[in-house]
Amino acid sequence: MDTLYISSHPDDFRSLLPSVAAEFCPSPPRIIHEDPPAEVARSRPALVLAGSGGTVLTGANAVSWYLAAAGNRTGSDKKQESQVWQWLSFAENELMPVACAVTFPLLGIMEVDKKLQQSSKAELLHVLKALDETLALRTFLVGEGVTLADIAVTVAALLPFKYALEPADRKSLVNVTRWYNTCVNQPQFLKVLGKISLCEKMVPVTPKPSSAMNATATAASEAATPDGTPANGPPKTEAQLKKEAKKREKMEKFQQKKEMEEKKTKTQPQTEKKAKPEKKELGVITYNIPTPPGEKKDVLSPLPDSYSPQYVEAAWYSWWEKQGFFKPEYGRKNVSEPNPHGVFMMCIPPPNVTGSLHLGHALTNAIQDCLTRWHRMRGETTLWNPGCDHAGIATQVVVEKKLMRERKMTRHDLGRENFIQEVWKWKNEKGDRIYHQLKKLGSSLDWDRACFTMDDKLSYAVQEAFVRLHEEGVIYRSKRLVNWSCTLNSAISDIEVDKKELTGRTLLPVPGYKEKVEFGVLVSFSYKIEGSDEEVVVATTRIETMLGDTAVAVHPNDPRYQHLKGKMVVHPFCDRKMPIVFDDFVDMNFGTGAVKITPAHDHNDYEVGERHKLPFINILDENGLLINVPPPFLGMKRFEARKAVLQALKDLGQFKEVKDNPMVVPVCSRSKDIVEPLLKPQWYVDCREMGKQAADVVRNGELKIIPDHHLKTWFNWMDNIRDWCISRQLWWGHRIPAYFVSVNDPSVKPGEDVDGHYWVSGRKEEEAREKAAKRFNVTADKISLRQDEDVLDTWFSSGIFPFSIFGWPTETEDLRVFYPGTLLETGHDILFFWVARMVMMGLKLTGKLPFKEVYLHAVVRDAHGRKMSKSLGNVIDPLDVITGISLEGLHAQLIESNLDPLEIEKAKQGQKSDYPSGIPECGTDALRFALCAYTSQGRDINLDVNRILGYRHFCNKLWNAVKFAMRTLGEGFVPCEKAQLCGSESVSDRWILSRLSAAVALCDGGFQAYDFTTITTAIYNFWLYELCDVYLESVKPVLSRTDSEGQKQADICRQTLYTCLEVGLRLLSPIMPFVTEELFQRLPRRHPQESPPSICVTPYPETSEFCWRSEDIDRQMEFVMSVVKTIRSLRADYNLTKTRAECYLQCIDSDTAALVQTYSLQIQTLSYSQAVHPVVGGDSTIPQGCAVAIASDKCTVHLMLRGLIDLEKEVTKLTAKKGELEKQMEKMKEKMAKNDYKEKVPVKVQEADAEKLRQNETELQKVKEAVENFRKMM
Repeated sequence: MDTLYISSHPDDFRSLLPSVAAEFCPSPPRIIHEDPPAEVARSRPALVLAGSGGTVLTGANAVSWYLAAAGNRTGSDKKQESQVWQWLSFAENELMPVACAVTFPLLGIMEVDKKLQQSSKAELLHVLKALDETLALRTFLVGEGVTLADIAVTVAALLPFKYALEPADRKSLVNVTRWYNTCVNQPQFLKVLGKISLCEKMVPVTPKPSSAMNATATAASEAATPDGTPANGPPKTEAQLKKEAKKREKMEKFQQKKEMEEKKTKTQPQTEKKAKPEKKELGVITYNIPTPPGEKKDVLSPLPDSYSPQYVEAAWYSWWEKQGFFKPEYGRKNVSEPNPHGVFMMCIPPPNVTGSLHLGHALTNAIQDCLTRWHRMRGETTLWNPGCDHAGIATQVVVEKKLMRERKMTRHDLGRENFIQEVWKWKNEKGDRIYHQLKKLGSSLDWDRACFTMDDKLSYAVQEAFVRLHEEGVIYRSKRLVNWSCTLNSAISDIEVDKKELTGRTLLPVPGYKEKVEFGVLVSFSYKIEGSDEEVVVATTRIETMLGDTAVAVHPNDPRYQHLKGKMVVHPFCDRKMPIVFDDFVDMNFGTGAVKITPAHDHNDYEVGERHKLPFINILDENGLLINVPPPFLGMKRFEARKAVLQALKDLGQFKEVKDNPMVVPVCSRSKDIVEPLLKPQWYVDCREMGKQAADVVRNGELKIIPDHHLKTWFNWMDNIRDWCISRQLWWGHRIPAYFVSVNDPSVKPGEDVDGHYWVSGRKEEEAREKAAKRFNVTADKISLRQDEDVLDTWFSSGIFPFSIFGWPTETEDLRVFYPGTLLETGHDILFFWVARMVMMGLKLTGKLPFKEVYLHAVVRDAHGRKMSKSLGNVIDPLDVITGISLEGLHAQLIESNLDPLEIEKAKQGQKSDYPSGIPECGTDALRFALCAYTSQGRDINLDVNRILGYRHFCNKLWNAVKFAMRTLGEGFVPCEKAQLCGSESVSDRWILSRLSAAVALCDGGFQAYDFTTITTAIYNFWLYELCDVYLESVKPVLSRTDSEGQKQADICRQTLYTCLEVGLRLLSPIMPFVTEELFQRLPRRHPQESPPSICVTPYPETSEFCWRSEDIDRQMEFVMSVVKTIRSLRADYNLTKTRAECYLQCIDSDTAALVQTYSLQIQTLSYSQAVHPVVGGDSTIPQGCAVAIASDKCTVHLMLRGLIDLEKEVTKLTAKKGELEKQMEKMKEKMAKNDYKEKVPVKVQEADAEKLRQNETELQKVKEAVENFRKMM
C-alpha cells in the first residue's frame, strides 16, 4: 500500500489537495499526519509508492496528479488533460496567492493592513469573476464530472469561502458558489473537509493552536512564493529562513495577545449572545453513479439529505426515451390496435428554428406535456408530435447578419443556391438547441416522429396544397397593397408588424439613416383649386407621400365643400390635375374635413381609389427610393424626401403648419424598419368561403374554443376575413411552385405579371409545361417557363402541419389513426395567424377538422407586464431558470445574439434591474409547476422568475416528507394489494383519505376543464398543509406505540400513509415528472411483478377508485384545526415555545365535548399541549390561572399559565406598556383637540392620526384585559 504524508491542519491546502484526490482512488493510500522520515523526503506532502523500490513523489501537484490519475480524474483525453493542468496552474499561481493575502490577516498569520486587505479582496473578486463566467454554462470545470481541476480550484477557494466571501459577495458569484457547493458536498470532499460553513461576515477569527498555525503559516509561505515549489526544491536560502523566523515571532506575539484577551473575558461576566442562525445556501448535490445513456438510474442508493435538481433530473429522460414510454406504440402491437380508452393526439406548435425557446414556449410545453402525460397515464394511445418551423424571415435575417458580421458579405454576394446551403448549414449546427431545451423541460414527445417544415415529406405536402388550391382558383394572383420592409426587401405578415404608439413628436432610428427620423407630427398644406385663387387645406403624417396623391376627398354631406363638386386641384410639383371626390369614409370633424388620397401607399386610400377609379401611382421602389416623381425628388431616400418636400412646400407658400399628433407607427419586428404599404403583384388565398366554414364549425359546436371569451375574436376575424397574401420575397422557404408562361407563337400575345391566365402551377416543371401547352393550345416545345422567385409565407406550411406531419397526401397508417387530432394547445396571440389557418386548410384539403378542441393559454409577460423582447433583455431561456445563471452570464448571451450594440446596452440595463444577482437554480419541476400554477383563464401572465424559486422549496418539502414517511414505513413494509378501507382506521386516517379523495376529484376535474391552477393548488395543499402539516404530525404518537393494540393501529396508519404517498406522487407526476419518478421508484409496489416500470405509465388516480370523501369528517377536522390554531396563537402570545400547558376546552354542548374527546389526541399533538380536557358548563368548571381565547361559537380555549410563567414580571411589563400607551394617547388627543388642527393639518395626516389613536385604544384594551387576567391568577 502507498503511504501519504500530509499535515493535519484543516486549512493547509497543500495537504488538502492530495487528501481529496486520494478519496477518488480505487485503492487509497495510507495517510500519516506527520513529517516523512528525513531519508524519505524533506517536506509534506510526500507519497511513498509501495513495491517500486521506494519511489517518492513530493509536491502537492505531483502527488495529486498521480492519485487523481489512478481514479480517472485527470481528463478523458489529451485535450482535457491539458485543461486540467491549466486549472492546476490557475489554482496555484492566480487564486491561492490572493486567497492567502485576504484570509491570513483574518487568521492572525499576518498583520492586518486594511488598505492592503481591501485591494487584495478586490483582486480576489476579480479572479473569481473570471472563474464565474467560465462556469456560467458548466457544472464542472473540465468535462461532465469532478476532475483534479475542480479539486485544486475548490481547495484554493476554501479559505475565502470560509472566512472572507460574505453573502453579498456570493450573490455576485452565483455560478462559482453553485459549483463550490456542488464540489464540497461530494462524498469524497465531505470525508476530508467535513461540512463547510460559509462566511457570514468577514472578521478576524480565533486562530488554531500554534502548531497548527505554524503549519498554515509554513504552507502560506510556500504557496505564496512565485515558483510555487519551494518545499520540493533546493534548500531554503538564508533570506527565506529569516523571513520565516520573523513570521513565527509575529505569530507568538499574536498568541500572547489573544491569551490576554481571553483572561479578560473570563474575569468580566458577559450576557450571552445568541448565535445567529446560518443562512442556508441552496444545496447542490449531483448524481455521480456511472449510468450509460438509456440505462435505468440507480435507485438502490439512499436518497441524498436534501432535494437537488441536478441529482433528481439526471439520467431519467434518456431512460424514458429508450424504454419507448413516449411512443403511442408502447404497450400495444401497433397504433392501429383498438384501444377502449381512446386515442389522444396533439401536435406541438412548431417553434422557430432560429434559436432558443423562451419562457413563453416553456409555458406552452409545460401545459402540453402535463396534458400528454395525463392522457398517457389514463391508458389512451397517446402521441405528442414534435416539430420545428423553418421561420422564413427570422432565419434569413439571422443568417444574413451572421454573414455580414463574419465574412462582410450579403446573400446577393453568395447567390441563391449558396445562400440556401449556408442556411441549412446554420440549421444543422444550431437547430438542435430547441430539441435539447424541450428534453430538459421533460417534454414527453415521440422524437422518432419529429418533423421540420423544410423536410422532403412536408415540402411535398406544401407543394401539393398550393397546386390543388391554385387549380381550384382558391389561390390567385393580384396586385395589391402589402406590408413592405425596405430593409428585408420583402412583404411581411401582420404578426411581424409591431405597432409603436407615439404620444407626439418623436425621433426614431431607421435602418440605413445616420440621423433619427421625425414621426408623430401632422403637417398641413394646401392644394390650389384649378382656375381659382381658392385652396383646400389637407394634413398628413407622411408628407413625402403627397408626391403620389391622385385626389382630395371630402364627405358628401360637408357643406363647406359642396361648391367644389366636379372641380380639380393642381399638384404643386407636376402638371397633375386631381379630382375632388366625395366619400363617406371622410371624418368631417377631423382637421379641415378634406383628406389627401394616395391610393398606392395607404390601405384606406387604396379602397377610395378602387371606388372612384383613381390612378394608382407607386412612388417607392423595393429599397425605399423615390420613383415616378419629378426632380429634384427622383431617386431620393423616402425619409430624406420627407424633409425636401416640406421645404419645397414652404418655398411655394403652400405649407400651413406642423403640430404634434399621437399616432401608431408600423415597425418591422425583424429589421426594425418602418413598414411601408406598397403595391406588389403577389399570390393570395381567397378566404371568404373557408372563413365562413371556420366560423360555422365553432357556431355549431363541432370545434370548441376554450376559454370561450376568445369566441368574439374568432367570429370577428372569420366573419370579416380578408384574402391572405402568401408571397414572401425571400430565398429561404418553400419556393412557390408557380410558373409564368411565355409562348413562342405569334398568335398568342405576351402576358403581364398580374394576369393569372399566364401563370400555371405544377408539382414539377414538366407538369406545369403540359398545363401551359394545353391552356394556350400549342405544343410543349413552344412554352418557356419562369418559376416565381418568391417563397410561401411560413404560416402556409404551418397551416397544413397537423396532417403534413403524417405524410398527407399519402394515406399512411399514422394519418388514418391520428388525424384528426384531439387537441390544439397554444397561446391566444396566434389564434388567427395559425389556429384559424389550420382549421381553414384542414377543412378545405382533407374535409375534416384538424382537431376537436382548441385550448388557448395566456401570453407570458415579464414581472412588469411587458411582452418578452430580446431588446428589453427580458427574454429568459428556460434552461437558465432550471440551472441558474449569473448576471454576467445573461449579459454574455446578449453579446452572442444578433442585437445592435445600442440594443445590447438597453437590454443589459433591463437584466441588471430585474436580475441583479442573476437567476438562482430552480430546476425543471419547479419551473413547470410555477408555469402551470400561473395559468389561470386570464389573457396575460406577469411571470416573476424569483417566484419560481418558491416551488423549488416545495420540492424540498416534498422530498423531506417522503424521506420521513419511508423511514416510518420501515424496510420490511408490504403494502396491501388494493387501496381500500379496512374499517379500523382512526379519525386521522379517515380524514387524510377524505382529503386525498378530494384532491383526486379536483385534479380530475381540473384536467378535464384545463384548469391548471385548480390542479396545482389541490396538490400543493394536500402535500403541504394536509399531509405534512397535519397528518404526519398527528400520527407520530400512534407510530411510537409499542403495545399490541398500538401496533395494530400503527400498521393501519402505515398503510394509509403509503396510499397517500403513492397516490399523491401519481397526482403530481404529469406536472413534476422528475422528482415524482425519483421518489416513486423508492416506494414498494402493491403488485411487484405486474407493476409498470415507471410512474409515467402508471394509471392516473381516478375518483371511482378513491371515493372516500366524507364531508362530515372534513367539517369535524376543520373545527379541530380552528381549536389547534387558537391554542397555538395563545402559546405564541405568552411565549410558551417549549413548555407544554394543560388545555381546557369549554364546549357549548355535550356533542361538541364528545367531538373534542374523539379528537383529543390530535388536538394535544398538534397544539403541543400537556393534556386536553373537554368541559361542558360555565367558567366555574375551569381552574383559575388560564389565558382565554374563543376558537368558535361552540368552543372556548382556556390555556393554563399558572406555574409556567412569572406572573409578577408579566404584570410589571404590561403595566409599563399600559402607561406608555396612555401617554401616547394623551399626546395625540391634545394634538387633535387644538383649535386650528382641522384647518392646518392635511386630511391624510388627520386620517393617519385617527387610525393611530384607534390602534392604541385597541392595544390598551388588550393590555388591560391581560393584566386583569394575570391578577386573577395571582
